[in-house]
Amino acid sequence: MKRRRKMGADYVPPSPYTVKAALTEGDIFTKLSAVIFGLGNIVRKQYVKGIAFLVAEIAFFVFLFTNGINYLSKLPTLGTQKQGKVLVDGYWVYTEGDRSVVILLYGVCTIVVILLFCYLWRMSIKTAYKAECLAKENGSAPTFMDDWKTLFDAKAHQLLMFLPTLGILVFTVLPLIFMISMAFTSYDHRNLVLFHWVGLENFKQLFSSDVSNTVSASMFMQVLVWTLVWAFFATFLNFFLGLFLAMVINRKTTRFKNFWRSIFSMSIAVPQFVSLLVMRSMLQPNGAVNQLLMQWGWIDSPLPFLSNATWARVTVIIVNLWVGIPYTIMQVTGILQNIPVDQYEAAKIDGANWWQIFTKITMPYIIFVLTPYLITTFTGNVNNFNVIYLLTGGNPTPVGASAGKTDLLITWLYKLTVDKSDYNLGAVIGIMTFVVLAVVSLVTYRNSGSYKNEEAFR
Repeated sequence: MKRRRKMGADYVPPSPYTVKAALTEGDIFTKLSAVIFGLGNIVRKQYVKGIAFLVAEIAFFVFLFTNGINYLSKLPTLGTQKQGKVLVDGYWVYTEGDRSVVILLYGVCTIVVILLFCYLWRMSIKTAYKAECLAKENGSAPTFMDDWKTLFDAKAHQLLMFLPTLGILVFTVLPLIFMISMAFTSYDHRNLVLFHWVGLENFKQLFSSDVSNTVSASMFMQVLVWTLVWAFFATFLNFFLGLFLAMVINRKTTRFKNFWRSIFSMSIAVPQFVSLLVMRSMLQPNGAVNQLLMQWGWIDSPLPFLSNATWARVTVIIVNLWVGIPYTIMQVTGILQNIPVDQYEAAKIDGANWWQIFTKITMPYIIFVLTPYLITTFTGNVNNFNVIYLLTGGNPTPVGASAGKTDLLITWLYKLTVDKSDYNLGAVIGIMTFVVLAVVSLVTYRNSGSYKNEEAFR
């Protein structure tokens, strides 16, 4: 006996206008719409929609036969023709060869365009069948004005989501596919013009024990562990210290609340890179901090804030507190001011002390509301390029190593690509960063109250 699926209030039944139904039950014009896009719509006087489908089909085939097929044919090899030169009238004339990165980029774009064409094919058949069914039911298919009004009413959500979805496709999905593809090639400093597919060789190098390679398993694990340690402390130290300061400012006995909040808001207004570069200058061996400490007689020699691995790691965490705590204060202040007062009053009537009120009311409420924010902050700290690169540059770096002691995965990726031109290894690091963030974010969020109990505070 089959179990029936529970239907909630937001249940939407599946559309009866499917491709299978169109190809089996539709008339000849509906079926021909699978070959000539928009034909079924044009026949039923939906001229604008039909012509739009037809123009899109023609544009696809023009693109495919002018450029797409050429790049698709070269995609398996990523190009083989090298740059040549011919002596003409005593002068060398250079002939352009294949550029693998262009072939890879346009090949990926062509595949995506083909997938979009397949989606357009489905839409052409389904809309033609829908027009046929509605014409039989109502005597005529919806006109352009009817579709226009529906687009701003019942389908307004589709209209509003079109541009964001297109932006995600063009600026996120396409670069992500291109980056993932690059991880399976030999695109490095030795093969900047012509390169080829190498399969999983780059991943094997990443997990190899050969420390003489640009990347190795030991180096990857060191950077990964430090990245997670940094993200943990940078997230939760900012959160708890910011929570403490927000609660102190929010107390009834605290005077000049607006003044203290304005002070922290002003620190946010200062560009982050300015603060980091100033702190980097102050923490140098001849910087202001070491000079003052030596003048006061507290130290005899400069402290290695940025030159010693342990000192540098502690320094970036502490400096990040200055950068991040004001944001937490602003977030928590808004939440504290929205906690129902009657809960506090009921707890006090029941004899609860300040610690019980904090652990049973304030903290659970804040955690419930801020869990998505904390996950986002943790993700942002894993990819916190600014603090690490502008403050330490990833240093100190052991001789011959491609990653420094304070490098995160994101700064290591930057060095591999921009400094060393090893784009394939950088792509591998990018993939591994995505895997780590995806696992941590999904596991954390799916086990949080914000996900399990969206409708109410527990």
